[in-house]
Amino acid sequence: MIYAVLFTDAAGVDPALRQKNMAAHLSFLEQNANHIQTAGPLFDQSDVGAGGMWIVEAQSPEEVEALIRADPFWSTGLRESHRILRWHQVFADGKRT
Repeated sequence: MIYAVLFTDAAGVDPALRQKNMAAHLSFLEQNANHIQTAGPLFDQSDVGAGGMWIVEAQSPEEVEALIRADPFWSTGLRESHRILRWHQVFADGKRT
């Protein structure tokens, strides 16, 4: 199954903490590329960071939850919350799928 994971970043966290953990976070994503298909930050209309999003292939929401808990951004408190939503792609590359 495919899941969309929406993250909300913790408010008031020192931006230096994100930079300090960015290499470990990106390494984590690379090490889990068999499940995490795509990932990246989200921004509001004022171009202020508003969290992040992953598209994950996994057998269950519990498997997705385990990935989230293993991410350095979660364990260091950079993420405040998340939502795991099952996703069904119907359009890609200009075509119906």
